[in-house]
Amino acid sequence: MARPTSKAPAPSRTAVVLDELARYESRNVTFLDPDGTWPIVWERAQGTHVWDAEGRRYLDLTAAFGVAAAGHANEAVVRAGSEQMGRLLHAMGDVHPHALKAALARELSRLTFERWSRRSDRSDPSEPSDQPAAPLHAKTIFCNSGFEAVEAALKTAHLATGCPGIIAFQGAYHGLGYGALNATHRGFFRDPFRQQLREFGSFIPFPATDDDLRATERALTAAARKSKIGAVLLEPMQARGGINIPPAAFLPLLRRWCDRHGALLIVDEIYTGFGRTGRWFACEHSATVPDLICLGKALTGGFPLSACVGRADVMDTAWPASAGEAIHTSTFLGHPVGCAMALAQIREIGRRKLPSRAAALGLRALDALRQLEIPAGLRAEARGLGLLLGLELRLADGAPATAASLAIIKALLHRGFILLPEGEHANVISFTPPLTITWREFAAVLRALQAELHRVALP
Repeated sequence: MARPTSKAPAPSRTAVVLDELARYESRNVTFLDPDGTWPIVWERAQGTHVWDAEGRRYLDLTAAFGVAAAGHANEAVVRAGSEQMGRLLHAMGDVHPHALKAALARELSRLTFERWSRRSDRSDPSEPSDQPAAPLHAKTIFCNSGFEAVEAALKTAHLATGCPGIIAFQGAYHGLGYGALNATHRGFFRDPFRQQLREFGSFIPFPATDDDLRATERALTAAARKSKIGAVLLEPMQARGGINIPPAAFLPLLRRWCDRHGALLIVDEIYTGFGRTGRWFACEHSATVPDLICLGKALTGGFPLSACVGRADVMDTAWPASAGEAIHTSTFLGHPVGCAMALAQIREIGRRKLPSRAAALGLRALDALRQLEIPAGLRAEARGLGLLLGLELRLADGAPATAASLAIIKALLHRGFILLPEGEHANVISFTPPLTITWREFAAVLRALQAELHRVALP
């Protein structure tokens, strides 16, 4: 008589998905930890929470790379996208337009250059400002991902000034397309492709204190001696670079320098835009009006759409009127579903007053991060603005505490909190949650973080 055999347990849904990725996706994309503890497989998300393929719930402290500013699957945004899908799923980019593309371009003008040029809209009208007296309006180039908006801005600057060179900053991350790579500083991303890059960007230090600003101005001038500079490109606050917040005088300095040298000031607000730092846009903290602003991520709350928005006179100087063939375009330019979702997302951010909410909650969260008890053997610095926050960990000798940072992030994942490391050495634990997060939810991750800080320090 045959002996009954025990049946092997079926693999989990997570294991099945990760096995398929290992077999069929380029191996450079998704990191699969050999011990099986990373990553989780997302199944659904709502508000500030994510559920994985096994039904476990997590508090999302990343907003999915800053995208879900108004919360995951925001009801108004989802409804706008769903209704648009049933009405018009796709249009014809630069040929036959649809109404929502015009509406969104108009809204982005209103939200940026028109608002900035009205002194009454500034939070503190008594502050000195280089804002023009006459009202401005903006023109937009729609794109799909953030790096494409950066590349559209770089093209605009070259066409408008006739100068190919740009100045960017150490620690900068502007995306990984071939144009954007010229302004993305980290060698990890650039070095494999250096032989194919034109390398028209010069990198100078990103200032951390007021004392650094004089050196910044000298570095700008030195870079301008080496090549003809058409633009200065920067993130007003660096996210992937390690949650780096410059002094308030930094952007005004760059505005003055660009004006003197005939260069355009481009702010990459793909991460910092739409309330993340406690204002609609991070450049507003210093009342600095750029020439071009790059937007993405939180623009739609979850659809691939980005935008290069520029002063109308700059855009008209750079780009000729179309004669039937655009020199910068794409199949999905100004996608109708993305435009519908973006209009709804902007309304939600305004209706719920999320920029001011992020400012207030961010102050409380930053203070709490600074009150954490840091165990012997580790040093920590908390920094940020609004809900763009980071906790940098270093060893007692000052070396980046990369292993500790990654161990804490992985441990927190298995306690139900999703976080990411930032900075060149991955030693900055970042906090960029949906702007709808509550203090109670943030306090929960702080308690878990405190426990894991002591746990990782144990011998």
